[in-house]
Amino acid sequence: MKNNELISDDILLNPAEIRAHEQFMQEALIEAQKAYDIGEVPIGAVIVQEGKIIARGHNRSIIDCDPTAHAEIVAIREACRIMSNYRLPKTTLYVTLEPCTMCAGSFLHTRIDTVVYGAGDSRNGALGTNLNVNDYKAFNHKLTIIPRVLQEECSTLIKTFFKERRTKNEE
Repeated sequence: MKNNELISDDILLNPAEIRAHEQFMQEALIEAQKAYDIGEVPIGAVIVQEGKIIARGHNRSIIDCDPTAHAEIVAIREACRIMSNYRLPKTTLYVTLEPCTMCAGSFLHTRIDTVVYGAGDSRNGALGTNLNVNDYKAFNHKLTIIPRVLQEECSTLIKTFFKERRTKNEE
């Protein structure tokens, strides 16, 4: 059995925890594929509480004509309805791409405990790549952030999508 692995500056996970995070990220990848299949940017999310998925979401901004319909927001809306609460304490959100500032702000409002993401986002990432919402002292909620879970798989899906899109635009 492997030793514990340092995931970020202050997150040390054992092999069982890593496997669990990878399994839930696989579920987020299934959601991302759904977005891909309908022509949306392939980002998927799941929300987990007590080891069970309580909500799923994938990007729907184009199909819903709603710029806020990011995978994370879609999953949060579903989870809030299911829980009959606008707060989601003791939950973990898994998402295939590092969230933007809008989505990161929603995590603070809903009191999600932990966010696990796959690929970093060099353009819009708000959980460490460009900025980190945890760095703002004015916010009264801090997230546990676990980056780069199944990073390669998550990154490949997004890169493939945009490569296909560029190829279609050139035709």
